[in-house]
Amino acid sequence: MNQPITLSLEQEFSLRTFADQVQQMSREQSQEFLLMLYKQMMIRETTYQELLKHEWKLDSDPMVE
Repeated sequence: MNQPITLSLEQEFSLRTFADQVQQMSREQSQEFLLMLYKQMMIRETTYQELLKHEWKLDSDPMVE
């Protein structure tokens, strides 16, 4: 676990493509895009948390079982 996480070659290419697209955006477009991206990251995090709760059965009522 001490090794840093690195991106695959495909991910590096995707990141470069993304950077190129962002460079073409206006300041307003990039700010709007950044807010949308942040919201999606928050939704993903919440989804992962809910999935883990469900998988680990942390969302069930202990009195019911």
